Amino acid sequence: MKLVIQIPCLNEERTLPVTVADLPRALSGVDTIEYLVIDDGSKDRTSDVARQLGAHVIRFASRRGLARAFDAGLREALSMGADVIVNTDADNQYQGGDIGKLIQPILEKRADMVVGTRPIDGIEHFSPLKKTLQRLGSSVVRRLANSDIPDATSGFRAYSREAALKLTVLTNFTYTLETLIQANRKNIAVTHVPIRTNGKLRESRLFTGMGAYIQRSLGTMFRVYVLYEPMQFFFTISMIFISMSLILFGRFAWIQWHTSGQPGHVQSVIVAGALAVIGFLMAALGVLADLTAMNRRMLEEITLNTRIQRLQSEQSQRDQGAGPTL
Repeated sequence: MKLVIQIPCLNEERTLPVTVADLPRALSGVDTIEYLVIDDGSKDRTSDVARQLGAHVIRFASRRGLARAFDAGLREALSMGADVIVNTDADNQYQGGDIGKLIQPILEKRADMVVGTRPIDGIEHFSPLKKTLQRLGSSVVRRLANSDIPDATSGFRAYSREAALKLTVLTNFTYTLETLIQANRKNIAVTHVPIRTNGKLRESRLFTGMGAYIQRSLGTMFRVYVLYEPMQFFFTISMIFISMSLILFGRFAWIQWHTSGQPGHVQSVIVAGALAVIGFLMAALGVLADLTAMNRRMLEEITLNTRIQRLQSEQSQRDQGAGPTL
């Protein structure tokens, strides 16, 4: 059983040694533990420090964002032969000693994805507003993902090899929301465990302010929801427009019935007709979007099979003493 702990990094020359020092060197049920650092175009010595600490390193020439770094880490960890992958933050926010607890449901075959739930109310450097927004955001994601995860934005997570193969991150901002919604759509068993946090080493670099975080998180949730539930989204809008159209048609008919001979109110019919057209167009878009989603699901199946074949080929080459195909 091989565990790969991946750490997305951006200018973490100072904090990375603290984070790595907190990670476990041995765990029950795990034969091998390796560390993987994904350097997202750092301007400091993050990659050099990571290599000195004994970690495998992927380095982007320019910044691509946390989501891209996370996804690249999954792909590389699979190539390294990982049976279980743990993602943690480079700022040492999460206690490395809880990794054993985090991977236990996967080792026991009870889940394929495990989210570490932070004690949000007990984190002193979280403002009351941030705590409220964390709870609100998690409740929204729980409904979208049909899950019971209390801390949807936690980046301290464990994935089985099977789950990592199935996940494909499409957004550029953060993977935490999308992977939860994907897990529900792809029948990946998800659970959560309580974990502890460390004190703050630095300010967050994921967003410049609370307003930017809210805006980008809502945008991510909206895009992911439309991507995975296009029929429901467009049909809901369609029903709103058609209902408004029926109300106006009904108003016109009622007036004409009770005030026979009185001219006017033609504007109600015009507006109702326009609303009806928009409603039917939204329904048509829903059908087209659903067909597109079916094509995307087929492409995801093809991608999954391609990944499996590539990994099998790389494993065969390693067994024969050759390097992986580039």
